Amino acid sequence: MAWLVRDGEVLAAVEIAATARDRRRGLMHRESFDGALVLRPCRNVHTAGMRFAIDVAFCDAEGTVLRTSTLAPWRISPIVRRAAFAVEAEAGAFDRWRLVRGDRLELRA
Repeated sequence: MAWLVRDGEVLAAVEIAATARDRRRGLMHRESFDGALVLRPCRNVHTAGMRFAIDVAFCDAEGTVLRTSTLAPWRISPIVRRAAFAVEAEAGAFDRWRLVRGDRLELRA
């Protein structure tokens, strides 16, 4: 299992969607989600088929958060050109984690 970490603080358990199929499926068809999903590579996301709103953070190759947003089901995010990966979580998670633009995230095994 991997962990999403900011400044040594564990924010959440992480699932990694590394294949194209896993990235396309994302969090679709789930009733809820506890933790975070990392999509790599990723410059934009959609919430087609989603049953709940999500928070999304787009990060550069060093893990710096470039942009965050909350998307309701059946929406498409803007393209974030410098993004190397995206972190998805159930809406409200970023507020609980106090995650903001400029934070630096890392994945730890």
